[in-house]
Amino acid sequence: MSASGENLQIDSGRLWDSLMEMAKIGPGVAGGNNRQALTDEDGEGRHLFRRWCEEAGMTVAVDSMGNMFARREGADPDALPVHVGSHLDTQPTGGKYDGVLGVLSGLELVRSLNDMGIKTKHPIVVTNWTNEEGTRFAPAMVASGVFAGAIDEEWAKSRQDAHGLRFGDELKRIGWEGDEPVGRRKMHAMFEYHIEQGPILEAENRQIGVVTHGQGLRWIECTLVGKGQHTGSTPMYMRRNAGRAMARLIDLVHEIAMRHQPNAVGAIGHIDVHPNSRNIIPEKIVLTVDIRSHLLPVLEDMREEFLARAPGLCAEVGVRFAAGIVGQFDPPAFDEGLVKVVRDTAARLGYSHMDIISGAGHDACWVNRVAPTVMIMCPCVDGLSHNEAEDISPEWAAAGANVLLHSVLEVAGVVA
Repeated sequence: MSASGENLQIDSGRLWDSLMEMAKIGPGVAGGNNRQALTDEDGEGRHLFRRWCEEAGMTVAVDSMGNMFARREGADPDALPVHVGSHLDTQPTGGKYDGVLGVLSGLELVRSLNDMGIKTKHPIVVTNWTNEEGTRFAPAMVASGVFAGAIDEEWAKSRQDAHGLRFGDELKRIGWEGDEPVGRRKMHAMFEYHIEQGPILEAENRQIGVVTHGQGLRWIECTLVGKGQHTGSTPMYMRRNAGRAMARLIDLVHEIAMRHQPNAVGAIGHIDVHPNSRNIIPEKIVLTVDIRSHLLPVLEDMREEFLARAPGLCAEVGVRFAAGIVGQFDPPAFDEGLVKVVRDTAARLGYSHMDIISGAGHDACWVNRVAPTVMIMCPCVDGLSHNEAEDISPEWAAAGANVLLHSVLEVAGVVA
């Protein structure tokens, strides 16, 4: 049954207040947030989310990867639930909206349905996926990957952070390892609402992005080994400078991405330099190449070309090269039926909208393997994300949340 009444809206002020309240947990140093996965701050944010969900009449369950599921019952207890959500963890210098907007918009959806006395046939489950960012424990989206059967749970829990702390140990330490077997849940559909994290919607003056595809990615961790020597007393022709090899690889990644336009991207974002001294030529560098495309053949061509050319570029300057894949997923195409629901809903509500490809990885990309899935996006100022200056307007947040509300009602079914 379609949702009736285009005038149905979420409480935009309450949604914004919830975003600002959550942002008080794990504040950053420049106005954003540092609420990395499985830190005390992550645990505190989870407690607040659970309290809000229980106050809204939902029951909260947690699986063995720490994924949180807050359920609002439907009229048909045997009907599969419609999931909405995203993640609460942030980058070390993250913004207040990346991921959090999707989780708290799901909460606001339920609160608004309660206020309006609307019952759905299918249950609605608001979901917080663990460790979406992957900044403390690589790879990203690891818990949704385990849920979808794409990542082994034991392997995931053995991941270590920069201090050697294990994912599984930290999940237990903060008290959020649940007893529900991960991946047991079945879904009727899943909606993920997220900020765009890019500049397209704002540049095109559109309120809503209807996400048709996600980009696949490959994270290639490279180790470059040269020779640490004095920067002042070593002749230039005798140097084996790992930093020089890195410069060549940075340019190579850019060249490969540009040759595979449009929509292919690549960069080197993570770099560890050893010994990292002002007057020692870099001896060893560990870096991560991030390449992405929504077309699998393009993604594989980029990966193959980089791994074919990088060793030779390094050898030419006397530096040894080694590499391995530390994160990957293939590009998903989201469910065509749900994409149409979101597109038609945005049009019916009078919001300007456009089809868009997600340039970032999201939990929906993994869940799409096991359930019909779609994403909704709203603009963010200057396309800035993974930055404490990340910003959206209350109006943008509300527009996407209203599209989410009406789309979910259409799929979950309104009970008269």
